[in-house]
Order: sequence, then structure tokens, then C-alpha cells
Amino acid sequence: MYKNFIMNDLISTDAKTKYMRIAAIIAIIGNSVLAALKIVVGFMSQSGALIGDGVDSSTDVLISMITLVIVRFISKPADKIHPWGHKRAETIATAFLSFVIFFAGAQLIVNSISNLITGNHNATPSVIAIAVAVISIVGKLLLAYSQYSLGKRADSAIIKANAKNMASDVLISVGVLIGFVITAITGTAHADSIIALLIGGWIIKTALGIFADVNLELMDGNNNPESYKVIIDAVNSVEGASNPHHARMRCISGFWDISFDINVNPECTVQESHQIASLVENEIKKRLENIYDIIIHIEPRGDETSEGFGLTEDEINNGELE
Repeated sequence: MYKNFIMNDLISTDAKTKYMRIAAIIAIIGNSVLAALKIVVGFMSQSGALIGDGVDSSTDVLISMITLVIVRFISKPADKIHPWGHKRAETIATAFLSFVIFFAGAQLIVNSISNLITGNHNATPSVIAIAVAVISIVGKLLLAYSQYSLGKRADSAIIKANAKNMASDVLISVGVLIGFVITAITGTAHADSIIALLIGGWIIKTALGIFADVNLELMDGNNNPESYKVIIDAVNSVEGASNPHHARMRCISGFWDISFDINVNPECTVQESHQIASLVENEIKKRLENIYDIIIHIEPRGDETSEGFGLTEDEINNGELE
């Protein structure tokens, strides 16, 4: 029931940062080679599409370099000033990188439109330019797979975003290759600029998708009703606990921060109420992994005071988030 949103097996911060470092180093080396190759050959063959593809690979290098910096932040333990730790730095960096990718795509679109308007088209692609496009496709496939695999192990938003970006890069390189083939067959000089324009649009689309993914976390949002059903099932499985309400869940770099209220018999002692809350907490941990913190507020049964925030059991069952 919960397989659609439960994270990978609980991972320690040390293991997370280890996988993130490995992914970043692989991406830096791989993308640096591809970027240099595409940009140099792109200028030699006067291919705006190949240069644009190289610029996109350069942004991937930047992403990976920033990832190495972020690893140092998220590995720091919580302190008095940052009681929730420093893991949100990864989310902020991912949002920032979406803007970097966006502006790279926008610049490519501007240059392509300028070439189409002024008639400043590029020459017919050389054999080496076509070969570089093929190498780029193979290289990006390997990089995308490595980033996806390591991002999944680390449960890292920024590595997963980079994997998605590199998967898009595969299509970009395919587009460049198609443009080369069209130009070589038809002899028209417009294909390269048009393909470069489409590549710019795809880069922007990728940037917006990455930002949309991290924006929900930055706003402490959660649009998955299945996650809230974990709370209901946990409360209903513990004798003496009832009416889960004022439920709120947010994700901090892959870790859940949960708070909600439950009702207990008003005749229960503080010790008994605490034991009930502890049982509910344990039941949640059985159902949901990667939990950072759970806060349960105890209220006497019959006290239905509305606080105007969070979700009730009825709202969750009625699919208020859908």
C-alpha cells in the first residue's frame, strides 16, 4: 500500500554523503570530457546545436561541483541554531541549480533565434561532429544510469535531479544528431539553428520540472495522501488512541518530520497517555522509513477544539490532497 512513497532503506548521513561524493566525482569527470569535446568540435564545425549541447554538459559539471560543497553542509549534525540539521541545504541548492539550467537554455534560445533572423547559419556538419554526437549519446546514457543508481542509494534530491537532467541530455544529443543528418541530407543550413532552438526549450522544460519537484519541499508541502494514511493506520492499531487530527507531514531532504494530535481517555494518567503515544510512534516507524522526528500531542477524548491547521482523519480518507 505504501510502496509508492516509502523511501529506500534507512540510510545514515555518512552513507548518504559517501554515495553523493561518488556520484559527483563521476559526473564531474564524465561531463567535463563530454563538454570539452562538444564545445571544441562545435566551434570547429560551426555547429550551434553541438556547442549548446556542450554548454548544457558544462552546467552538469557545475551541478556536480556544487554537490561536493553541499555534502559538507548536510554532513554537519544538528545544533542549537539549526535544530533540524543542515540537510535542507541540498534542497536549496537543487532549486538554485534549476535556475542555472533555465538561463543556460534561455541563452541558447536567444542565440538560435538571432541566427535564424540574421541568416547567420552554420556550415554542413563534419564527420567528427557527427561522431561526437554519437559519443555524447552513449556517454550521457552511462552517466544518467550511474546518477540514478547512486541517487537512489543516497536518497538524494540533487543527485536524482542530475540524473533526470542527464536523461534529458540524451534526448538533446539525439536531437543534435538528427539535425546533423537532416543538414547533411538536405543541404539546408536552417536545421542546426532550429535543433538548437528546440534544445534550448527542452533545457528550460527540464529546469522547470526540477524546480517544481523541490518547491513542494521548500514550502513544507506534501501532496501524497498515502503518507497521511500511515498515521491513521498506526493510531487505529493502538488500543486507547483515536481520532488522529491536526496532522502535518513534511520532508526534509528525504527524512519525514511528522506532527499530529490524538485523543485518549480523559481518565488516563500522564504516564498512560505517554505509553499510548509511544506505541503510536512505534507503529508509524514500522510503516514508514527515514523518519527524522515525530511529535504527538495528547488531548482528552471529547475535546474537539478546532485549531484550523493540519488534516483530520475524514479529510485524509476523503482525498483532500488529491
